[in-house]
Amino acid sequence: MSLVFNAPTTRNGIIQAIERRIFPGDANRISGNASLLADTTAEVNISLDKVTAMIISAGGEWQYDDTNFTDYPIITTNLVAGQRDYSFTTDAGGNLILDIYKVLVKSENTGLYRELYPVDAQSVEQPEYNPGWQTGVLGWGYNGVNTLTDGQDKQGTPNRYDKTANGIFLDLVPSYNSVAGLKVYINRESSYFTTSDTTKKPGFAGPFHDYLAIEAAYKYALIHSQPNASAFQNEMLVMEAAIKDYYGERNRDTRKGMRAAITNTR
Repeated sequence: MSLVFNAPTTRNGIIQAIERRIFPGDANRISGNASLLADTTAEVNISLDKVTAMIISAGGEWQYDDTNFTDYPIITTNLVAGQRDYSFTTDAGGNLILDIYKVLVKSENTGLYRELYPVDAQSVEQPEYNPGWQTGVLGWGYNGVNTLTDGQDKQGTPNRYDKTANGIFLDLVPSYNSVAGLKVYINRESSYFTTSDTTKKPGFAGPFHDYLAIEAAYKYALIHSQPNASAFQNEMLVMEAAIKDYYGERNRDTRKGMRAAITNTR
């Protein structure tokens, strides 16, 4: 069952689930106290960050994004002639960007996007796949990252990019301007709760919403040396495993192939 954030009347909220665990028989102990509600909201948001990290790291080909967002985790920025580096700290809504996992550049001539190849500027050589648009020949080869580090600022159409801190560096300095010339696929933080939220729900799968209440209750019990802390911890660990299993298998429409196991007989 999915849970709303705070429902003092119907008692089907995350706040009420916390109250039942740590203040049994004392309804509205948190929802009726502004200070406690603020503290608990902060703890719930911290737990929300933890769930987001678990889901992202669980893998799977279905990319997670908080369902409270009304846009997709894809952002664009203008490509500027003469500018090599581009910073990506937040999305258009001000939400913190956690990861960049694909970058595409718009062609000056066709206006179509093509994917850039990721490299590490601190490495001497990087294996690079040539998709054929440069030479018409497909294949893997080794190409240095000199154009990122030699200081000559060679201009042209970017082929590769390096991720450093909260930005990307293009291997060739763009020789042209292009509106929305860079398209970036991202992971971002979740949509957080505020103390005034009531019917808002967490942006992940409903069967696991109770995790936010369990972890908040566990932290409270641990800090206040309550004997039920270990029970909350066990409940929390069980649900963490369930979350990882669920999100690790969300790409059910992708056909999985069989792989032979390699055994070292030496």
